[in-house]
Amino acid sequence: MPLESLDLAFRAAATALLAVLAASLWRELNRQPVGRLAVALALGSAAHAATFNIGGSAAPSLAFAPLIAVATSDVVVLWLFCRALFDDGFRLRWAHGAIWLAVFGFSLISCLVLGPAGHARLVIVANNLLALGFVGLTLAQTIRSWSADLVEGRRRVRAFVVIAALSYGGVSALLQIAAGGSGPSELVNVINAAMLLAVVGAVALMLLKVGAGDVFAPETPRAVTEAPAPAAVAETVANRKLVVALTRLMADERIYRQENVTIGMLATKLSIPEYRLRRLINGELGYRNFNTFLNNHRIEEAKAALADPGQAEVPVITIAMDAGFQSLGPFNRAFKAATGVTPTEFRRLRLAAA
Repeated sequence: MPLESLDLAFRAAATALLAVLAASLWRELNRQPVGRLAVALALGSAAHAATFNIGGSAAPSLAFAPLIAVATSDVVVLWLFCRALFDDGFRLRWAHGAIWLAVFGFSLISCLVLGPAGHARLVIVANNLLALGFVGLTLAQTIRSWSADLVEGRRRVRAFVVIAALSYGGVSALLQIAAGGSGPSELVNVINAAMLLAVVGAVALMLLKVGAGDVFAPETPRAVTEAPAPAAVAETVANRKLVVALTRLMADERIYRQENVTIGMLATKLSIPEYRLRRLINGELGYRNFNTFLNNHRIEEAKAALADPGQAEVPVITIAMDAGFQSLGPFNRAFKAATGVTPTEFRRLRLAAA
């Protein structure tokens, strides 16, 4: 089979799979921000499959330019998708849409103005450096929030989705920069299309096996339909003992006050493996993020101090630092997210009611 035909076949297969994924995700998860972002990511990837041309230097046609801009700005969607995937407190804002629109506009102007003016090489390098920048942001977000994630399913399956997308996105952008303007390479385009098809196929297979709702939707408790097995009863008793020990550790030693507290540190103190402590905090206490677990204890201590008339003259930042926060900004944001008011307002209301 000629390379051109093979390239077209790979592109068509990847586009078809992405269309099926987008339709399936929309049907199951259209009410969730992360589901909508996943649909947008699939559609943007389909635009990329239809338009990438490694080594090409000709200015795109008027019809292709918007598709190329959509494909370029898909890296912004990837970044937002990963933030929504790993950060339970993430909310889409107008600023995020403005960032996407800025990247889309830059790419569109590059295709319609700079490319035809003889700056094709500059356009290719600029657009793909922009893509690499957002890939880097996405990777940093993924790594930074990795250790605090307590949901085992999300750590495994969602990480696979993100890493696969990042691996292809980074390699594709680097190939575009290296070969930009040197003339289309049929072999490189075939390889790139095959890589894209492999990534999309792996994602489709995974969702087929586990279901999109299980990958992206928050975990919900399962109803017990029959008596638990003796082993399950023993595990439940053991977990309750560990919860008591963990609660005592947090209440008596106030370990959450220490700087750079890690889940590994707590696991060592409880003499259990780290993975078991993750399951315990997630399954028994209901927390999905380790930092949220720590901040809850810090905020409870801060609330008690702010409501204490005897500490009315103690600065808010002192109370925040004593509770384990490293600076005032994160404390204010976490406190307001938990209580609905700022620490100063909380103190005023409590002291007025005393």
